[in-house]
Amino acid sequence: MSAQASETRACQGEVVTISRADNANPKPESASPQSAAEAAPRKGRGRRTLLMVAVPLVLAVVGGWFYLNGGRYEETDNAYVQQAKVALSADVAGRIIDVRISENQAVTKGDVLFTIDPQAYQIALEQAKAALLSARVNVEQLKVTYATAEATKEAAEATLELQQATFDRQKSLVDQGVSSTSTLDQPKLALQQAQNGVTTARQQVASATAALAGDPEIPTDQHPAVLAAIAQVEQAKRNLGKTTVASPADGIISQVSSLNVGQFVAAGTTIASLVETDESWVEANFKETQLGAIQIGMPVEVTVDAYADQPLEGHVASIGAATGSEFSLIPAQNATGNWVKVVQRVPVRVEFDEAEMAEVLRSGMSALVSVDTGHSTLDRLTGK
Repeated sequence: MSAQASETRACQGEVVTISRADNANPKPESASPQSAAEAAPRKGRGRRTLLMVAVPLVLAVVGGWFYLNGGRYEETDNAYVQQAKVALSADVAGRIIDVRISENQAVTKGDVLFTIDPQAYQIALEQAKAALLSARVNVEQLKVTYATAEATKEAAEATLELQQATFDRQKSLVDQGVSSTSTLDQPKLALQQAQNGVTTARQQVASATAALAGDPEIPTDQHPAVLAAIAQVEQAKRNLGKTTVASPADGIISQVSSLNVGQFVAAGTTIASLVETDESWVEANFKETQLGAIQIGMPVEVTVDAYADQPLEGHVASIGAATGSEFSLIPAQNATGNWVKVVQRVPVRVEFDEAEMAEVLRSGMSALVSVDTGHSTLDRLTGK
């Protein structure tokens, strides 16, 4: 309890007594409202400073972690399902007499698609067979001609021997002085004629031999003329067989709207298309900046837009040798002054590990391709 002290002061003739409590342990004064108001902003500024420093730091750490541990997968949505496409055409010209296919019809290898009128080609085959028979007859005639020429040559050589002996005998008589020189004129003329006959006969034999391809004993069917005729027969048979056009592979027929009975088709003109569905692959166009991490054989996950809930497994089969722009009809002219660098894309072929799901795919479908490189950014930076 505090003691009371009285202090008396004189002020203008009056005595004033002032009581003052002397408290040895005075009560602490409570903070004024003004002090509390000043402390609140300081505390708010501290929290803001902490957030401004901590949040970017946390984001930087998290972003750095994702960056260093990411980069394992190279992805692109510039990818499309591919299937082999065959342009169907006729090897021979003619008018169509039968069509057995329709749009989007499934066919198997060997199925008849359409037929061309075979009449003209049947006639051509008969003509080729007749030409072959004629060629064989001609060869037989050449053999007879050769035999005749050979016999003529032998007779001419015998005549030459006889005339030579006659001339020698007559010349001996002249040398002995038994006969006059004029008696040699007739034997000499006969000898010259015999020599000319032998020369002519030998030329005829050579000509007949050449006509038989240099071999008088050549088999008839081995003679060049007969071989050519045989080839014509085979060609005619082939043309006749090509009037029936069959499917070259399993697949689905498309673009057959212009294929009608009575239509005339030229040889080699595309009249329909066949999409082979037994094999599918994906052509993924990766940026050139992504190719450094992609190698042949790496596993790939393919997500086709039509079957987004059924990702397919595959692998990198090959990497294109050039960018897509290199095969464009009008390549870019980078030598001009107005040149802008554009990241190029290189096609990468991705093949499926299993063909079951791949069979339901259709050529041209869009896909998302993700290549598992097996190495993160940190691995590449550390050389692992």
